[in-house]
Amino acid sequence: MQLRKALAQVADVPRPEAFDDFRRHIDPEWVREALEATGTATLRRRRLPAEQVVWLVLGMALFRDRSITEVADGLDLALPARRGPTAAPSAVSQARTRLGEEPLAALFDTCAQHWAHASAGRHRWRGLALYGVDGTTLRVWDSAENRTHFGLPGSGRDDAAYPQVRLVVLAALRSHLLAAAAVGTYATGEGTLAKALWPQLPERSLCIVDRNFLAAHVLLPLARDGADRHWLLRAKKNLRWRELEHLGRDDVLVEMTVSPFARRKDPSLPRTWVVRAIRYRHPGSSPQWLLTSLLDPEAYPAREIVALYHERWELEGGYDEIKTEMLDREETIRSRTPERVRQEIWGILLAFNLIRLEMERVAEEAGVEPTRIRFITALHLICDEWIWCASASPGAIPRHLKRLPADLRRFILPARRSKRRYPRAVKIKMSSYPRKRRPGSNKDLK
Repeated sequence: MQLRKALAQVADVPRPEAFDDFRRHIDPEWVREALEATGTATLRRRRLPAEQVVWLVLGMALFRDRSITEVADGLDLALPARRGPTAAPSAVSQARTRLGEEPLAALFDTCAQHWAHASAGRHRWRGLALYGVDGTTLRVWDSAENRTHFGLPGSGRDDAAYPQVRLVVLAALRSHLLAAAAVGTYATGEGTLAKALWPQLPERSLCIVDRNFLAAHVLLPLARDGADRHWLLRAKKNLRWRELEHLGRDDVLVEMTVSPFARRKDPSLPRTWVVRAIRYRHPGSSPQWLLTSLLDPEAYPAREIVALYHERWELEGGYDEIKTEMLDREETIRSRTPERVRQEIWGILLAFNLIRLEMERVAEEAGVEPTRIRFITALHLICDEWIWCASASPGAIPRHLKRLPADLRRFILPARRSKRRYPRAVKIKMSSYPRKRRPGSNKDLK
């Protein structure tokens, strides 16, 4: 019995009624539009048509415990009229190369526009849609092409373990749905990649970012180039400013100097910029300052802003769901060429959004926040449903899928206890074994 056949049914293969519950999320027309817009539409009936290769890449993201060819076999990704083995390993590799990364990136953008912004619009704070931006890195296969293209950590030391790709995402904080993403080399700064995401930030929104994004050439365009778009972050300890006006207790308007470096990056920037600084302190910790472009203390009270800032950690939770749960801590992207690495990353982000979209629907039916649904349970349950549907009779599938929301509601997380405090600590120390170094590196294996 071929496993996980159901994903293929979302493409143009027989028994389309079997997966209406999942198919409705990604309109098949979006797939075709992405292929046509990037010049990748299938012109003849290949062994693995482009439409089905899109679902192969999604299957790679969902079933990390399977090899790529096994995923293709399990999903039965072949033309319906063909008999025998699904596709040879070389055919799978060639099909992915023909597809390229652009269709997956275009499909991710289309889905993100429909899903994430609608979600953020449903979970507003004082009329503003809430987003977060942060970056991370992913290890990639240690091939010569990936080392040359993506670069190595530690200033390119030739004894680094793996090349790494830098990823920055724009996410709807209260549902974890990704609205946009930028992929770059390890040497590309997070601020540089974040600037490419600002056009995707809608009007009447607030973007919460990490303090490493505190730079005039990064933040000023966010607010300047959009209507009623704002930012919020925590100040660095060595930051200096001039107080202009007291808005309340521990709430002041301040003026900061735009650095010469920022003005060289963007000559249109002013010499100074005015921001709002809010001082707060958690029990047992030192005082901190928040900086924001929300200058009106009546429309946006300081106490609410302090509480709101800590929703930034939802984005860290989203990265944990991708790395720990979806990738099962096997963070090395298994593709061996840069284009296929990026293709695989777009597939991972799109599959993550599919899971999160289903979780949001279930949370809405259950009357709880989307973050109250346990991600790992949803991931396993959805994958198990696809495996079950691969072997079930078509008539039983719709009835079985109707039970999925009820099953997910059984795994609603308890309400968060936001007053708990845990100091940061390393629970597992680094290995005492010497690092395996590449032959010819400047350090020998000890």
